[in-house]
Amino acid sequence: MIKECDMDKDMLPSFLQKVEVVSEASRETCVALSDCLNLFTKQERVRNFKLEQEQEKNKILSEALETLATEHHELERSLAEGSPPRSILSEDEFYDALSESESERSLSRLEAVTACSSEEEGEPLSSRKQRMSAGQDCGGGDALSNGIKKHRTSLPSPMFSRNDFSIWSILRKCIGMELSKITMPVIFNEPLSFLQRLTEYMEHTYLIHKASSFSDSVERMQCVAAFAVSAVASQWERTGKPFNPLLGETYELVRDDLGFRLISEQVSHHPPISAFHAEGLNNDFIFHGSIYPKLKFWGKSVEAEPKGTITLELLEHSEAYTWTNPTCCVHNIIVGKLWIEQYGNVEITNHKTGDKCVLNFKPCGLFGKELHKVEGYIQDKSKKKLCALYGKWTECLYSVDPATFDAYKKNDKKNTEEKKNSKQMSSSEESDEMPMPDSESVSVIPGSALLWRIAPRPPNSAQMYNFTSFAMVLNEVDKDMERVIPKTDCRLRPDIRAMENGEIDQASEEKKRLEEKQRAARKNRSKSEEDWKTRWFRQGPNPYNGAQDWLYSGSYWDRNYFNLPDIY
Repeated sequence: MIKECDMDKDMLPSFLQKVEVVSEASRETCVALSDCLNLFTKQERVRNFKLEQEQEKNKILSEALETLATEHHELERSLAEGSPPRSILSEDEFYDALSESESERSLSRLEAVTACSSEEEGEPLSSRKQRMSAGQDCGGGDALSNGIKKHRTSLPSPMFSRNDFSIWSILRKCIGMELSKITMPVIFNEPLSFLQRLTEYMEHTYLIHKASSFSDSVERMQCVAAFAVSAVASQWERTGKPFNPLLGETYELVRDDLGFRLISEQVSHHPPISAFHAEGLNNDFIFHGSIYPKLKFWGKSVEAEPKGTITLELLEHSEAYTWTNPTCCVHNIIVGKLWIEQYGNVEITNHKTGDKCVLNFKPCGLFGKELHKVEGYIQDKSKKKLCALYGKWTECLYSVDPATFDAYKKNDKKNTEEKKNSKQMSSSEESDEMPMPDSESVSVIPGSALLWRIAPRPPNSAQMYNFTSFAMVLNEVDKDMERVIPKTDCRLRPDIRAMENGEIDQASEEKKRLEEKQRAARKNRSKSEEDWKTRWFRQGPNPYNGAQDWLYSGSYWDRNYFNLPDIY
């Protein structure tokens, strides 16, 4: 018994040492746990702070949008009654309303919140500017051995990020003014004029040549319909705004490889009207029209309705087709990811045979099932269905027998209703968030024939304003071209050229200078009671449907460019 106690006394120091080691380890563990808890608490506070900021921004935004929409609709109603509100300035001035409205004060609060939060995120704008390339090459292209010009495949400089810029300050310019009079910062533009954007109608000119080659009128109408759909395909993901053309601005494009040449002119500034005239190099077609993009602001989106008639003449068949483009809507102009949809009916009329093609560009709907979809029928003058067309304006267009199409639609509608019944609808309100379509590709109905499929965009498209390969070459110019084009051609616009070269500050300064020069020229004409005279187009009725139009006067390709206005 005594020996066991002695043994325990001998082991006690060792035991106490072990206890001390364990206690030290426990203390360090507690300290580590405490540090982790403090870090977690700090992160939680940061998250809560950001959440409160977002909630405050959303609250202010909702108030601002509600007030802004009210003021905008009051403005439209006042204009319709013929008594514009005092806040509208004269047409010679494009500035903000002088009085501070409720929506302006709301936006000012929102700017303060946004500025506070943006300081914590990302790289400073000045650093990004220093990293941007300032390339001066206009990309004129080289000549191949077969005589066909090789066009550029990239812009001199990639696009700037728009994440560093807020649209809140721009919104206040909508207060008490028409949207067409708003001077947007150049960062929201793409380095093309609207005249060049119109030229993108011609990207799939091969469809016109194909239409001319058919002897059957229905086959020709199919190709014309495919051409009409393809004309808006390049707008997908093109959220940059083209530069507003100056009055008297022109643009020409000659593409020997595609078999056409085109001339366009800005024929009116208020309202803004752009006229164009293209012709086949083999004298097989004439394609012309005048576009007046009527803008509507709906709070979270901007809707562009392209007023004006488009006409295609197939000379070998003495046929003329007319139509108007669908409405384009840009969503999430305030917050969120910008996205585009086209919707509305497009009626293509063959004025020789009486045949019509009625295409329905479907709105996306609540769950995005109809996103990008186009479908319709070709009918004879007695409204008998001759052919059905379907596809997506972002991808392709097919033709199929109308009975087969109707049967497929009936079955598809039945399946859709069953799916709806199996799901619980969480909300009945539409969202401006971009919906995800059920499938990225079109379900091909058996027996269908492919009419058109979009060409893939170049690999660098996302860094180049989402341009197509066709759009990438629209602003290129070389010494030979510069010697023959008129001084009003928008390739020579200094603001567009500076933006293409990545010189954003210079582009902004030049844009402001050109707008002020245009205003001064207009005031001088007003004082002298001198009317503006268009050079290459004249106003008159469309020869096929009688609608108001601007028709080509001729003589542009004679290259006698005398007495042209100094607009740049």
